[in-house]
Amino acid sequence: MSKVVTFDHPLIQHKTTILRQTSTTNKEFRELVEEITMLMCYESLRDLPLEDVEIETPIKKTTQKMIKGKDIAIVPILRAGLGMVSGMLRLVPTAKVGHIGMYRDEVTMQPCEYYCKLPADINQRLVVVVDPMLATGGSAIDAIGQIKSYGATNIKFLCLIAAPEGINALSKAHPDIEIFCANVDEGLNDKCYIVPGLGDAGDRIFGTK
Repeated sequence: MSKVVTFDHPLIQHKTTILRQTSTTNKEFRELVEEITMLMCYESLRDLPLEDVEIETPIKKTTQKMIKGKDIAIVPILRAGLGMVSGMLRLVPTAKVGHIGMYRDEVTMQPCEYYCKLPADINQRLVVVVDPMLATGGSAIDAIGQIKSYGATNIKFLCLIAAPEGINALSKAHPDIEIFCANVDEGLNDKCYIVPGLGDAGDRIFGTK
């Protein structure tokens, strides 16, 4: 089963509570998503490998640490995942960004893919898949499956709000990935929305409802 990390940092919990509120404006919602993602990014990349490099300071030459290998690839699941990209890029500005487009069929509740564009060297990178919500897990499962088909093997998944059903489904489908959540909620209702959740993340990020 996948390693699942739920963040208990007070800043993440505080900002997530504001994020949930119906009174939070679209502007505030976007800013909070970016801030929470940045805090999660900091912790989720704690295990990045380092290597010794020789540099020269104004005082002398010295050996110090830098991240080893290629930078990460960030892959948002469209469209709501786009709201998390800026927070990731604030900390890893040289990361490459791919995109996977998914929407949920309102009748079958199954994910439907309509777009996929990934960095050519994604198989050489740590891939961080981002989506604010992990509900049934269908979109995340399909997106990660698509990324693996391009040869990627080192994958993390970051979300803000998760349902236990989604975590279980994603863990079973891809037991080799790590899952990072700001909060794990009660579960899904009969329409497969997360309860208590925060509504439709895409609509609240882009102001389309």
